[in-house]
Amino acid sequence: MKVILASASPRRAQLLTQVGIHFEIDPSSIEETFSEDTPPHEVVQLLARHKAEDVAKRHPEQFLIAADTIVCLHNEILGKPNNKDQASEFLQKLSGQTHDVLSGVYAGKTDSAGKFRSEICFFERTKVTFSSLTELEIEQYIKYGQPFDKAGSYGIQDDLGSLFVEKINGDYYNVVGFPLHRFYDMMKTEMPDIHKKLFFQTS
Repeated sequence: MKVILASASPRRAQLLTQVGIHFEIDPSSIEETFSEDTPPHEVVQLLARHKAEDVAKRHPEQFLIAADTIVCLHNEILGKPNNKDQASEFLQKLSGQTHDVLSGVYAGKTDSAGKFRSEICFFERTKVTFSSLTELEIEQYIKYGQPFDKAGSYGIQDDLGSLFVEKINGDYYNVVGFPLHRFYDMMKTEMPDIHKKLFFQTS
């Protein structure tokens, strides 16, 4: 059984590698669209499911992992910024505020037709508090940081965005892009046989 990561995120790949999971990468090509009246915790689960289903047809009888992460402030979803102005707008909104980072995960085993015969689907929420940011700090971050490939225009783990985070309440790895503990716990409960293969290197 191969493990397929339906994501191009280098951060998710790094986290799964960190816990010893061996996998191949085959990212989904779906458009990440959703209805504006869909609650954020449902958005991340729907997008994760759609990514998994998009890739599953290419991988019969394999195990797939898909995920989606969003930043949400007062129920407004802040995605990846399209340009410098939008990155600045997002960071100004997050300045001095506590926001939610939500990740949805969909994972499961496919049958011979590339359809899921068993799966888990869940979301995890972490609250992140930003310090108050000056215009200069925002300007410098957009110039020297990496805001454009990250929801909410910042990263907590690999660039200057870490300097803005005053505190978090919840799973740090969820903010990075994949809730490792919840995934481990859900697999142990719902798919114990695959859990052993993923984490204990059994045949």
